[in-house]
Amino acid sequence: MELADRAVGFFLSLISLSIFTYYTFWVVILPFVESDHFIQQYFLPQEYAVLIPVFAAVVLLSFLSIFIGSVMLKSKKKKA
Repeated sequence: MELADRAVGFFLSLISLSIFTYYTFWVVILPFVESDHFIQQYFLPQEYAVLIPVFAAVVLLSFLSIFIGSVMLKSKKKKA
């Protein structure tokens, strides 16, 4: 089981590093590359660099709020 946990951890770390590298290149370096350069075809337009993280944050906060609210309602029912 330990080997499987290590494999999953390595895989998740690799995915996180890949996403971080892609996003960093997209946001920091790509604005300085000419718009007709071939590398531009591998990236979404720049406005998505802001919209995607904002959407992810809203979804995360929504699920977190729903979870906290449901826990509070369940704990209130247990006391009554």
